[in-house]
Amino acid sequence: MATAKSHKSKPVITPADDFSKLSIEEQKARFYANGGKVQQIPLGVSGQVATSGPRHITLGKRHLQAQ
Repeated sequence: MATAKSHKSKPVITPADDFSKLSIEEQKARFYANGGKVQQIPLGVSGQVATSGPRHITLGKRHLQAQ
């Protein structure tokens, strides 16, 4: 006799109230009221800091060493 497998249903995902337009506007107002400032970054500027030097790779066959 085969037994039925129990399947758990996936939870229904609903948009959170925290992401509504009104809430975002309220969050921005609180941010500015508490002295928050928005900084504009020019195009092409990155905040990523290079942690290592360049890595040179060679694609294709390796050069054979002379013996």
